[in-house]
Amino acid sequence: METQLDPMTDDLPLMANTSYMLVKHYILDLDVDFKSKVIEGIIVLFFETGSRYRKNSSTGKGSCQSQFGETCKMRASELCHTPVTNVSACSSKTEYNDIAVCGKGEEDTSDKNGNHSNEEQASGISSSKDCCDIENHGNKDFLLVLDCCDLSVLKVEEVDVAAVSGIEKFTRSAELTDVSKELENLRNQIVHELVTLPADRWKEQLYYFTLCSRAPGCGELLFTTGTWSLEIRKSGIQTPTDFPHAIRIWYKTKPEGRSVTWTTDQSGRPCVYTMGSPINNRALFPCQEPPIALSTWQASVRTAAGFVVLMSGENSAEPVQLREGILSWYYYVTMPMPASTFTIAVGCWQEVKQQSFTAAIQTNIEFSLPSSQADFRWHEEICGHVEYPCRFQNPAARLQAVIPYRVFAPWCLVEHCEECLLQLIPQCLSAAYTTLGTHPFSRLDVLIVPSNFSSLGMASPHIIFLSQSVLPGGSHLCGTRLCHEIAHAWFGLAIGARDWTEEWISEGFATFLEDIFWARAQQQLSHDEVRGQRELKALLRWRRLRDEVQNSEEELQVLR
Repeated sequence: METQLDPMTDDLPLMANTSYMLVKHYILDLDVDFKSKVIEGIIVLFFETGSRYRKNSSTGKGSCQSQFGETCKMRASELCHTPVTNVSACSSKTEYNDIAVCGKGEEDTSDKNGNHSNEEQASGISSSKDCCDIENHGNKDFLLVLDCCDLSVLKVEEVDVAAVSGIEKFTRSAELTDVSKELENLRNQIVHELVTLPADRWKEQLYYFTLCSRAPGCGELLFTTGTWSLEIRKSGIQTPTDFPHAIRIWYKTKPEGRSVTWTTDQSGRPCVYTMGSPINNRALFPCQEPPIALSTWQASVRTAAGFVVLMSGENSAEPVQLREGILSWYYYVTMPMPASTFTIAVGCWQEVKQQSFTAAIQTNIEFSLPSSQADFRWHEEICGHVEYPCRFQNPAARLQAVIPYRVFAPWCLVEHCEECLLQLIPQCLSAAYTTLGTHPFSRLDVLIVPSNFSSLGMASPHIIFLSQSVLPGGSHLCGTRLCHEIAHAWFGLAIGARDWTEEWISEGFATFLEDIFWARAQQQLSHDEVRGQRELKALLRWRRLRDEVQNSEEELQVLR
């Protein structure tokens, strides 16, 4: 029996065993249906063997097997027959009638509340379902665990990436034997070569990721769904190294799923958007939720004509008509990010434009930087992160004070956005650039979200959600909130906490920087006026914090 969690006191369980297998790339192929309030389709995941297993492997295969033997959990598996119909795979409809293996009765080594320690959450190790499964005949199978909630998983299969035309360039071995083991190793080798391509070959990498996602399947995988996880195994596979490194999952969301909000916008039109909390994106797609599980993604989303799909993506997607009344939108990201930062919003949004004004703003705003600040823009940046097409190492990006941006809103709020928001964005972007330098992301969309949005704003890669509440507050409220969310591009996204319990650090930096950005964006204030405003806001924040501490239980004041 699974532990019931209290969202007011219990931490979100991080179930994915990322130390054994780590998702490096997601490809989503989805249909949005507003009538049924369901997002349905497939997701293809490309893996690398995790650091914990690689470390253990260096001491020999025997030690790895013994560790798996110590941590595996005994299960009493039950068969449940799950009919699968109308499953979308690579934009095609296929009929299936298969049997999924579902299990109950697993043991849980977490504490009485179902929580995992900070050390486990920081490393992404799940203590409840580690890495193997014992069937009745006694064989130990490796168990892949993904974070998953409020999803109907229909089918899981291995992807035959070796069947892709031209994929031979990613294989080291010139010949293949007829032994199935060799073919399995070849598939995993291809995925390894693909996910480790140099950053300057990112276009080729995305191209082959797409081809691989469309490759035929080469065998269904057994899976079990629980309240918080999806467990996948392949009979006879006992180690992460031998487990398929490319898998395809057919699934659909549920209308009550907690990662997406189905509602109407301020104009009364239907829309759906993701809200990263309180359970992140595990009710949108099966994924690995720990913040250290960094991955890239591609997504194709189909919906009825008239709707606009906005998403975390480096490209400003333009719709492609697939058939009458159906449009497809495609986005991609090459900067590895936590899966929780993936954001999507689908609605009848109107792009806010003001003829000649925006172009003039972006062209005319220039900042004369002091020589001490200007010099570092020209120096070669040395980054210590994993390899990807980094903007900090791009000379053109280092000189871009205002990145391309767009504003979207329900049609009834377009005029308000023209009057207030549109003119503030380039000023705030330029102020952020003056303070921190190169923008981490290549573009920005700003969306005024529906009135049931529970915060003033939320930042995700390439997109910011703003509440309609900031619009009537004049330029100050709108500008400071915009500055706060822009600051999260550096603190919270480009640099993030290793553990969700340390998320307050990102908020602290963003809160501090919003005053600095806004003071520079206004420009007309004197130094004394800027300092006075900053000191006043600091005093108000201190009093609010003091009041919250005085009226909060002691256990809620301790960081977990």
